Amino acid sequence: MSTILGPAKQFFEACETGQGWDACKSFCSHHATFSSQTAALSEISTLEDYCEWMKNLFTPIPDGHYELKFFAADENDRSVAAFAIFHGTQTGPGGLVPPTENKIAADYVYHMVFDGERIKHMTKIWNDSISMQQLGWG
Repeated sequence: MSTILGPAKQFFEACETGQGWDACKSFCSHHATFSSQTAALSEISTLEDYCEWMKNLFTPIPDGHYELKFFAADENDRSVAAFAIFHGTQTGPGGLVPPTENKIAADYVYHMVFDGERIKHMTKIWNDSISMQQLGWG
């Protein structure tokens, strides 16, 4: 039985529903790092800051929700991969432009690396350019 799959799923649910760092931190190492080869997230290097970024995304996209497609653990590498699609409509303030009513359907992958039963690093693979275009932000 996997010892990392449960905490990874709980972290994923908290993060992807915009609950922020307060709800996510119990599943993460104190100084958990974050990386993503995207312009939108280029300034973010900690998992704490990423969780807060996700929380803030629910201001311009209040109906944001994910559609989980794949979730699996590799116990030997102490990592978990998740593939999902983020859906939503920009109806709220706080985006790069006033509300556009445009919809987003963004494919993304999380790769979470564990130290014990806590996430020590997460990488997000995502085409932010397409997402920005879908929202009318690019």
